[in-house]
Amino acid sequence: MGKEKFTLPSGRKVERVSIKGTKVTVKVLSLGATVEDIIYDSAEGSRHMILGYDDKSLYETNPYYFGACVARVGNRIGGARFTLNGKTYELEKNDGNNNLHSGKDCLCFRDWEISDLTDRSVTFMISSPDGDMGFPGEMTIRVKYTVTEDDALIIDYEGQSDADTIFNPTNHSYFNLGEDSDILSEMLKVDADCFTPGGKESIPDGTVSPVEGTPMDFRSFHKIGDRIDADFDELRYTGGYDHNYALTHDEVSEKYSLAGLRVFYAAELKDEKSGRSMKVYTSLPGMQVYTGNFLKGDVKDNTGKVVPHRGGVCLETQYFPNAINVPDFSQPIAKAGEITRSRTVYKFS
Repeated sequence: MGKEKFTLPSGRKVERVSIKGTKVTVKVLSLGATVEDIIYDSAEGSRHMILGYDDKSLYETNPYYFGACVARVGNRIGGARFTLNGKTYELEKNDGNNNLHSGKDCLCFRDWEISDLTDRSVTFMISSPDGDMGFPGEMTIRVKYTVTEDDALIIDYEGQSDADTIFNPTNHSYFNLGEDSDILSEMLKVDADCFTPGGKESIPDGTVSPVEGTPMDFRSFHKIGDRIDADFDELRYTGGYDHNYALTHDEVSEKYSLAGLRVFYAAELKDEKSGRSMKVYTSLPGMQVYTGNFLKGDVKDNTGKVVPHRGGVCLETQYFPNAINVPDFSQPIAKAGEITRSRTVYKFS
């Protein structure tokens, strides 16, 4: 474990904590509780496994949400509004008519406090007041990052509110395991028989569609780039993959489960050239596969190289987008006074 402080050109002070496994080092920032870097060491040398900004001042605005801890609610809420206990709450419309990642004042742009620190883990905490970003309830949120001896990054989210509210945090790291500048040649497998179409505004309406016979099918390994530009409405709407998968939850991970919180295998990403791979496990019902369709070559990564279009892939575990407005979906409701938890694991090898 290592801890250091640095100051951005704006004068903002940031703490960086480094936690290590056997081959993996994870660097996290107090600014946004952001995962700044994941470095994998091998006999061939070190490899940055996620995208990060060369210019650290960009984390203040984080235009592409690199490594962001998105909270209170990740992904989209249709119409930027929802009704809970008979009351309708209005949110910021920052994605057309919809709310994306809680709005432009998402907690990923704020300073978090380090509440606990060990050799292998760091816990960040933040208090979000009642009405913050439009959400009800004063909420205390914690995110704990742990690196295990066998090189798994465990992310534990915990929220407690004094009123019923919604809570759906996620991590927005862009993975690139290989040596190519984009992720089109990387192999992806997703344990999901269905996905939730979002239409032209990426807002699921309750429809759950089988992946079979479509370019959305990753039940067996496929190169991400093989069908990304297929003549398929959902891919045309988003310029590539940017879709929620309904995970099957048919393979429980006893290793990563907790008492009262079962964790399941969700996906695997691998680079055949280098042999690097990453498995994803989660307690959550869905996962967004996003292939960096909005990246446009205007920022540099941790190595100083320009990040191209489709330079990384996000595997964002979550409740389904717009779930609060679709009663048939599992609901991201945090009940007053109760601790709401979820866990996601990224296991590197």
